[in-house]
Amino acid sequence: MFGTSGIRGPVGDVVTGELGLAVGRAVASGDVDRIVVGRDPRDSGRWLLDVVAAGARECGTDVIDAGMVATPTLARSVGREGADSGVVITASHNPPEDNGLKLWNPSGQAFDAAQATEIEKRIEEGEYALGGWDEGGDRTTIEDATERHVDALVEAVGSIGDGDLSVVVDLGNGAGGVAVTALERLGCEVEVMNGEPDGSFPNRPSEPTAENCRTLRERVAETDADLGIAHDGDADRMRAATESGRYPDGDVLLALFAREAAGEGDRVAAPVDTSLAVEDALEPLGASVTYTPVGDVHVAERAREPDVVFGGEPSGAWVWPAETLCPDGPLAACKLASMVAREGSLDALVDGVPTLPLRRANVEVTEKETVMERVRDRVEREYDSERFTTLDGIRVSFDDGWFLIRASGTQPLVRVTAEAREDDRTEELLDIAEGFVADATVE
Repeated sequence: MFGTSGIRGPVGDVVTGELGLAVGRAVASGDVDRIVVGRDPRDSGRWLLDVVAAGARECGTDVIDAGMVATPTLARSVGREGADSGVVITASHNPPEDNGLKLWNPSGQAFDAAQATEIEKRIEEGEYALGGWDEGGDRTTIEDATERHVDALVEAVGSIGDGDLSVVVDLGNGAGGVAVTALERLGCEVEVMNGEPDGSFPNRPSEPTAENCRTLRERVAETDADLGIAHDGDADRMRAATESGRYPDGDVLLALFAREAAGEGDRVAAPVDTSLAVEDALEPLGASVTYTPVGDVHVAERAREPDVVFGGEPSGAWVWPAETLCPDGPLAACKLASMVAREGSLDALVDGVPTLPLRRANVEVTEKETVMERVRDRVEREYDSERFTTLDGIRVSFDDGWFLIRASGTQPLVRVTAEAREDDRTEELLDIAEGFVADATVE
């Protein structure tokens, strides 16, 4: 039921009113007195929020309705409102026909695997602590959740300038308007693209990829803008365009943020498919990378450790644990703008991060679990144990590179990634990894 980022899927198939009611009941059946609920702009979120709230109130839990807000706004509101849990109705960067539910702790961290398993168990077994006829919870609203998020961003970043920095922000018709308000209050000149919330995402697909954000890149390049910012539908992701219209890889942004946050002895949390460019950027500072399974939930969980000062995923999820354990796209936008204002050029910052040749490929399979078991068996036979890790899939490391083989969490695919110091070696490692998968498929 739960993937690496909550529950997601097509409305009317995977995500239904029945499911929303069950999730509301299941969350409220724990040691929970109050929950905060909110949604992204998708139309189905209107009634999904209502049924989640109804299920929680049926169990005697009070519901605080934040309305349409960015996911990091909702996550920050849980602790601030003295609530025990939060539920945001969003499918994040998925297409408009999808929706989903993601659950939050007061710390701003999403529910971990153990918590998600407990919710699943209650739903599967129908174990709900339903209240009596006179024990229903109350439903109230909060009107200032976004404003208070803006306040937190301004406090975290400080002043950027007096209109000297020009930023184009592509909201993708999502809920990330908090970033625009915060950047303006920080002293930036802001131009907004696709700013009207619309859950059908009429102007571009919600996921802020380089291709989907082509218009943003062109707009930044043809104007005097210093950088561009792109969010997905619920603004937990942030990607960027340079003043020349380049769209840096997520690994490069990760390296920039990590280098800014870390010092001697600090660690940065990143998933196992992260480029060695991040390790290279941190090594001169005496800092290091601590690897996690893929998924922002895992990155945030590792970021709770005291010497981890930052966590990120190349997909665009960025976590500053001193602020919140939720990936906060608007906070990342403000942090990056501040960095550009100080250094003068995002192009120059990007050029200062040496990159390595990295290749990714997907292999369609019918039984990915069986394939992965066979791949693991063969890797264990061919390589010494200190050379590979099974933290998430199988990552095999060499002196000059690595490859990763892991099953997709949502599709019938095995994903293969390879990186090395030289192009030819990257291709060689990718061929080796794909060979493992091919052999495991035909056995």
